[in-house]
Amino acid sequence: MSEPGGGKVLLVDDEPNALRVLSAILSQEGYETCQAKSVAEAMKRLSSDLDAAITDMRMPDRDGMQFFEYVNQHFPDLPVIFLTAYGTVDSAVQAMTRGAFYYVIKPPDYAALKGILARAVTQRRLKREVEQLKSRLAAQDRISPINGKTPAMQRVLKQVVAIRDSECSVLVCGDTGTGKELIARALHFQSSRKSQPFVAVNCAAIPGQLIESELFGYEKGAFTGALRNRIGRVEEASGGTLFLDEIGELELSVQAKLLRVLQEKEIVRLGSNRKVKVDFRLISSTNRDLAFEVQSGNFREDLFYRLNVVKIDLPPLRERRDDIPFLVSEFLSEFCARENKTLTISGEVLQVIQDHSWPGNIRQLRNIVERAVVLAQGPEITIQELPQEFSLTSPRRPSSEQVRTLKEMEVQAVRQALEQCGGNKSNAAKMLGFSRKSLYKRLREFGIS
Repeated sequence: MSEPGGGKVLLVDDEPNALRVLSAILSQEGYETCQAKSVAEAMKRLSSDLDAAITDMRMPDRDGMQFFEYVNQHFPDLPVIFLTAYGTVDSAVQAMTRGAFYYVIKPPDYAALKGILARAVTQRRLKREVEQLKSRLAAQDRISPINGKTPAMQRVLKQVVAIRDSECSVLVCGDTGTGKELIARALHFQSSRKSQPFVAVNCAAIPGQLIESELFGYEKGAFTGALRNRIGRVEEASGGTLFLDEIGELELSVQAKLLRVLQEKEIVRLGSNRKVKVDFRLISSTNRDLAFEVQSGNFREDLFYRLNVVKIDLPPLRERRDDIPFLVSEFLSEFCARENKTLTISGEVLQVIQDHSWPGNIRQLRNIVERAVVLAQGPEITIQELPQEFSLTSPRRPSSEQVRTLKEMEVQAVRQALEQCGGNKSNAAKMLGFSRKSLYKRLREFGIS
């Protein structure tokens, strides 16, 4: 959204001098203007970040009414003000009845025009805020229930309740697909900040050279292609919650700037020296062992301690198999409602699902249930609706004898690593791919001194 007291306005007129004068007057009032000398050029300059448009009526290629009709079709919430030297009662009535914001005769009373434009920009902002609120409420309604009867999930649920109204930073850890963003959304939408923005940024999906401008924003002219001011995601989250998904992917230079933002609660856009105060709650997530990344020099230790005030560990689905029937039931209800179907699932097929290893965790389970609902032809989901890796002859859970054998192999691997590293636990942990903390836990569990 534009800065308070300003806005971005598109000016459309085939007279260069008229454009120049109006642009100068509006710029003095804090407006950012972009200019078009024809309707064709104006159509290309239309964008969702515009706050208003002021257009002449008569132009050589197409007239202002044709431009207005195009705006109504593609940007219906954009207020359009007509400014023309060829005003008639009929044209004014036609424009206003079709939804134009105002109709002004040239030469205008610029003081009056500025007042009209200010009302138009305010109207545009109010509509945006309403839409954003609707989106936030819709996002809240779409949140899947977080539930589970396994001890690990019960601990997670108690943590969410305990810290939902806290201002502390939260680090959500877990494998891909375990529902880390779901936990972040639950913390936000159950908190006192729930009516404010929830801004999610996938740090792994944004190229390294763009992440800084994405987070902190930039000023017009800060770099090639920066044609206008843009607020960053941190500033956008002010008042609400900023969720940094896969924060372990951030480069060290960006980590340093994020740390300063957390300490000072202010940002500086690229290309600017002006500090902007921000107030947000930070929730981060990672599927990496950040403690190990700190030891490896890939993550700043001071930032790690800032993020890791409260840590929530999400268990993989294979460690909470007793929750699978509940999750299947929830997903089945969701997709049956969407597909207008009524389906059941047999206990035999449910057992096959429950015995699966689920490397993709809850996300994979949800996709499998969706697939089964879409493909199902009869009243019950059968094994035929599941992918080929599922079958009624799928191996069951490993026996206690198999588990003991696996444990013995792990004990042997740990002993060999310690021997090869001369007893150096840090080097042994790196060799095994463990964090130092994980290695110490295994040493205690295996009784290795």
